[in-house]
Amino acid sequence: MTFASPDNYKFHVRACNEDGKWSESDAVFAVHVLPPFWRTWPFITASAIFLLGMIVASVYFISTQRLHRQLEGLRQQEALEKERARIARDLHDQLGANLTQVALLGEMAETDKDSPTEVEAHAKQISQTARETTHALDEIVWTVNPSNDTLDGLINYVCKYAQEFLAMADLRYRLEVPSQLPATPISPELRHNVFLAAKESVNNVVKHARATSAWLRLQLEPHQFTLEIEDNGRGIAPADEKKGRSGLRNMRKRMEDIGGKFEMTVGAEGGTKVRLTAPLNSR
Repeated sequence: MTFASPDNYKFHVRACNEDGKWSESDAVFAVHVLPPFWRTWPFITASAIFLLGMIVASVYFISTQRLHRQLEGLRQQEALEKERARIARDLHDQLGANLTQVALLGEMAETDKDSPTEVEAHAKQISQTARETTHALDEIVWTVNPSNDTLDGLINYVCKYAQEFLAMADLRYRLEVPSQLPATPISPELRHNVFLAAKESVNNVVKHARATSAWLRLQLEPHQFTLEIEDNGRGIAPADEKKGRSGLRNMRKRMEDIGGKFEMTVGAEGGTKVRLTAPLNSR
């Protein structure tokens, strides 16, 4: 069975009677054969547009994914360069200065070798500087280790630092931190800035507060955490922050850089309470 091609046709019919006589003219029937729907111009046009759209969408998707990969690579490279610069700065500022001081003290001890009292004093200073250098190196190693990019890693290290520093200053202290902390991932930048802000707060308690007791508390919420460092010292005057004393401006800037918040208020016993609030979704 065959089908006629789509077109206009005329069907001619001629009749013959029983005497064998044919009609003088043909009977004509006009026939219009429609094409199947897949051969119609609307369908062809729609198919062409759809195919063109698929090609454009595919090219756009592939190009966008490639661009995203390139941007991600650039961001990672930028983050790596930034981290390298920070490590170099920390090594220079902390270890470089300490090692220079050790060298100078050694030269002074050599010069004063005929004075046992001076040599003993220089030796004590060298020992103290060496301990400080060890602590500084430990902080740098902890900071660059990616396995510490968790909330529990940060809080445990802050507590360890606070315990050692406050104990050396002969201050009573209390840590109010949950025994079990979630291993929530955090960014290296957040971990670094929160630790330095907390470290500065603890240093201020020892150096400036004239306190006898200190407290460190952690308040954990679903999308953020707050670290409180409080003391029972003399408090801090409103003009102190304006003067930039004790690194308060740097602490505020560090917390703002990670989308957090720095607050300093009067403590329950009249001392100073520092609140460091940081988000948990900044990784």
